[in-house]
Amino acid sequence: MDKKKVLIITYYWPPAGGPGVQRWLKFTKYLPEYNIEPIVYCPSNANYPIVDQSLLDEVPSVTIIKQPITEPYKLAQLFSKKSKTISKGIIAQKEKQNLIERLMLYVRGNFFIPDARKKWVKPSARYLSTYMSDFNIDTIITTGPPHSMHLIGLKLKEKLGVTWIADFRDPWTSIGYHEQLKLTKASRAKHKHLEEQVLNNADQLIVTSPSTKSEFEQITNTPIQVITNGYDTETVVVNKLDEQFTLSHIGSLLSKRNPEVLWKVLQDLVENEEGFAAKFQLNLVGEVGEEIIQSIKTHNLTNYLNNVGYISHNEAVKFQKKSQLLLLIEIDSEDTKAIIPGKLFEYMVSNRPIIAIGPKGADVASIIKETNTGQFFNYDDYEALKQTIKLHFNSFNQGNLKTNPIGLQKYSRKQLTKFLVELINPS
Repeated sequence: MDKKKVLIITYYWPPAGGPGVQRWLKFTKYLPEYNIEPIVYCPSNANYPIVDQSLLDEVPSVTIIKQPITEPYKLAQLFSKKSKTISKGIIAQKEKQNLIERLMLYVRGNFFIPDARKKWVKPSARYLSTYMSDFNIDTIITTGPPHSMHLIGLKLKEKLGVTWIADFRDPWTSIGYHEQLKLTKASRAKHKHLEEQVLNNADQLIVTSPSTKSEFEQITNTPIQVITNGYDTETVVVNKLDEQFTLSHIGSLLSKRNPEVLWKVLQDLVENEEGFAAKFQLNLVGEVGEEIIQSIKTHNLTNYLNNVGYISHNEAVKFQKKSQLLLLIEIDSEDTKAIIPGKLFEYMVSNRPIIAIGPKGADVASIIKETNTGQFFNYDDYEALKQTIKLHFNSFNQGNLKTNPIGLQKYSRKQLTKFLVELINPS
């Protein structure tokens, strides 16, 4: 029996680093086991904000088609050194932006709708129309952000009548950074219109959280399936845990995601808990916003900070597995309730307790509770957070700080791929 061919349209693909690339890198790894042949379409010259060459070793033996893309970031770099950080999502606070940076955000938000990859839509649709006809491909999957990928799907749906599955790793118009893009009323309306077109013309929608599903159900009657991110089997081996009482955050920690409550708790414990200062270490692994560093300094924690910076995925996994506690921080906003970061699932199989801080009603909280992998706190849970870290420190001193996860299997990448296959080949 011939394998069913499925075209996957994505912007992020190795050597791109960061969480955006992991989801479809892993799906393409397991799809062939279910008699599906994935064909990946991605840019040949993308201006990736984060690069991780080690991920090239994980690319499975599948067909990969590449076409050039025109992006504005190289031109923007002539005017501002912060253009690359803006492309990563590290948008400065209003009072920190100079005139050129404010202008860049205005241009980005109002002239590049839905995003800075919009110029790739028409040439990609032309190229793929011919390719799909030549190779008898009748199913496509688009994954965003960037949501320009969904506009390629929209054009192919209109032209060829293919089966189209649109995968949303994040929401569209409700995402938090839209507020920082200085959108005009007309630009907001255009985003909403494009979002509605995609949601209503796709044959199937995939989202990564229940909250996003609920949001989209108010806009469309198109079927929506939640398929979260997940974990894969890792070959990285760590022989022993850190000797220090390490709290580690893996991934970008941007300035809007500044957990003042955590810094206050840690300062309190350093100053008042016997033995804590001698053993405590804070690891920040990944991009860190300037305001975060300043807050840590304000709370007299600089001497305990190990600011590692961005490292390869394998090195990040080592930090996860050897740390005493793992930190998961999300912005305290209604807009971020639906965000379930991919690193949560890697945290869960690292067998280290998770301390998560985020908004009330966050989807993350229910997953952590359901899997017994840690505790979730709101930004005003000072005393509960303090007591929990204190208890973990006591367990660390006694040599029995551990976690007892349950029900993780359904979040394995292979099991999640099975859910995807059921959408590609509905019975």
